[in-house]
Amino acid sequence: MSESNFDIQSPPCVLCGWTDNCPEKYGEKKTYVEQNLTVHYYCLLMSSGIWQRGEEDEGVDGFLITDIRKEVNRAAKLKCNICKKKGASIGCVAPKCKRSYHFPCGLRKECIFQFMEDFRSYCWEHKPVQIFPDKESRGPSQCTICLDLVEHLPLYSVLKSPCCKNAWFHRECLQYQALSAGIFFFRCTVCNNKDKFQEEMLRMGIHIPEKDASWELEENAYQDLLQCYQHCDIRRCLCKEGRDYNEPDSKWEIKRCQSCGSRGTHLACSSMKSWEQNWECVECRSIFAKSGKYSKQKKRSLATSEKTDGTTCLLEEPSPKYPRQSPGSQHSFLQSPKIICQNNLSPCSRLELPPSNRMTMSLSPLMSNRNWSIRKKQLRTQRREVSSILKELKQQINTKTTRLNINTENIWNTALKGFRQRNFKPTNTIEVKFTNCKNRLKTDTSTESKHLFFQLLMGHLQNSSLFEGSSAKNLSLDLQALKENLYFEAGKMIAVSLVHGGPSPGFFSKILFNCLVYGPENVKPNLDDVADIDVAQTIKKIKYSSSLSSLQSTIHECYDFLAAAGCLRPITDLCDKNMLVNELLTYHVIKRIISPLESFRQGLKTLGVLEKMEMHPVAFSSIFCHKPERLSAETLCDLFTIHCSSGVKEVGGADFWMGYLQDVESGESVVTLEDILYFVTGSFSIPPIGFDPEPTIKFLRIGYPIGNRLLNCLELPITKTYESFKNKMELTIRNTLRVERE
Repeated sequence: MSESNFDIQSPPCVLCGWTDNCPEKYGEKKTYVEQNLTVHYYCLLMSSGIWQRGEEDEGVDGFLITDIRKEVNRAAKLKCNICKKKGASIGCVAPKCKRSYHFPCGLRKECIFQFMEDFRSYCWEHKPVQIFPDKESRGPSQCTICLDLVEHLPLYSVLKSPCCKNAWFHRECLQYQALSAGIFFFRCTVCNNKDKFQEEMLRMGIHIPEKDASWELEENAYQDLLQCYQHCDIRRCLCKEGRDYNEPDSKWEIKRCQSCGSRGTHLACSSMKSWEQNWECVECRSIFAKSGKYSKQKKRSLATSEKTDGTTCLLEEPSPKYPRQSPGSQHSFLQSPKIICQNNLSPCSRLELPPSNRMTMSLSPLMSNRNWSIRKKQLRTQRREVSSILKELKQQINTKTTRLNINTENIWNTALKGFRQRNFKPTNTIEVKFTNCKNRLKTDTSTESKHLFFQLLMGHLQNSSLFEGSSAKNLSLDLQALKENLYFEAGKMIAVSLVHGGPSPGFFSKILFNCLVYGPENVKPNLDDVADIDVAQTIKKIKYSSSLSSLQSTIHECYDFLAAAGCLRPITDLCDKNMLVNELLTYHVIKRIISPLESFRQGLKTLGVLEKMEMHPVAFSSIFCHKPERLSAETLCDLFTIHCSSGVKEVGGADFWMGYLQDVESGESVVTLEDILYFVTGSFSIPPIGFDPEPTIKFLRIGYPIGNRLLNCLELPITKTYESFKNKMELTIRNTLRVERE
């Protein structure tokens, strides 16, 4: 069966009689010459007397030719209630309603066609409507797709989001978006809800095709982003093969300027011994020298950004102490720890200590801020949710072990080698062996080594050339890393770290996180998201142009800059700058790194992490975009469960424990809360998944405290006085950590 495209003499559709070829309104129009048949796809779908009885490749998308002929004959007897012509193949499904009409006529009369289940059609009197509460504002708001105003009125052309109170759309905007995004990516542009949003839009007549998004189907859509500058601009080029000659992994490899990327040099021409060395062109160096205000922070490359202190990072400098509380300031009580009695193996209620024995907590000035306190509570709630999700994902991990041989002085390359070894599987239990720390292997537990490995790995990734920015980072465009598939490996490592009990990244920018969970097409960047200061200044200059002449002058000065971003456009009005600024932001923050982003997303899919991120974006943002909360006495008190043995009175011991935590938090101790946690678990922070097994405390008749890192158990001595308890804690923890550091 041969099919011809639409041409000037396009025949009419056999069902509606219209010659129009508008796929967005009527579906694809197909002409089959051999069968003398032309039909709109939507006319076929909505016709009341025909069904798809064939396979997808039979007839017209499953509609058999004989069935189409029968439907045409049936419709020839029915008159359209709108145009009064014969051939009305679509009928209203409302009981007792006998109206019939053509598909295009129904659209003009604002009928509703539901592209789901039985493909029902409703006439203009019986069509489903959305109910708008009387209390809602009737004033106009912005359509979040086209950004034009939309009236809050019960009109056919206006649709309201079922999941967001103040999200309103033009019907036409929604239909175009649905056709472009397809069933997998069509969702609310405000809250990213998919199921509830699609259900309501289908009910209201929006066609959501069962296909991938249009941008996913474009072959080599971002190929031009992979082209990079390959030319030696040094005044005296030493290469006999010419300035454009580039031989990777040799002295004639071309290195681009780390600041602008639009100038290059052969390694030999600039006396560079390694590709990892940073290089800036003359123009960029002169700009930085003249400004005097900006010293560009050099990104450390993957090969050189390991921690130079090797194993000495085990004992980090303690964070500043909380300021002591003045006598007149507020107090809040530190609750008693969780206690489980061994004689009945049931959790006891929290110990009710006499008011005189209760320990008060000092509050820093920040804690008195009510909004910050609320935000901290929200983060804690979200992190508890993440912990439960990660524990669910951890059920995939089996008992088969995979050993990673790690050199702490070359953390990235040894980790990459381990993750790429043939027998590595993310679902295997990971065992870490440090090859350059022979003394540590005698005392380290496998859990402790794994904690340290993931901590060093996350620290390396944060400072590597895969990311750019100061504290909140976005992905950078490193073509060599893209070629070696390192973005995928980085995403995979982060996913594995989370599920295997490692730390969270904590350095993602909001824009990067939103691109990962909502899709780059649904994210709108702003100036704060631009990592490169020079680029941000240029965009800012365009944004704040006060007159058309100054805007045109700025654009003339930035011609090459705009051309590189593909944002050259005629400027006839001052307001044109807004669209130009949006295009520049989208290019530099999102489009430029679209290939690394997709590769990174694929890596994060390991062990189902990305899927959970998309399902629980708010919760996961608490660990991807925020550093772990600083330890407090209250946090450690809640973390440990006290197991008391029968016949031993532990009330005094619990009292001493809480008092000691309070002293440490207020700075009246030589150790920190992080030191205590490390002494027991081998980790300076609480991982997002939590500890396994959960940390416990036992009071025993022993001389000094013992940290059992295999069981995450802190064995504490029973003492008569608090001073004795505190001295033993200080001495043991300080000496143990000093020995490990040495």
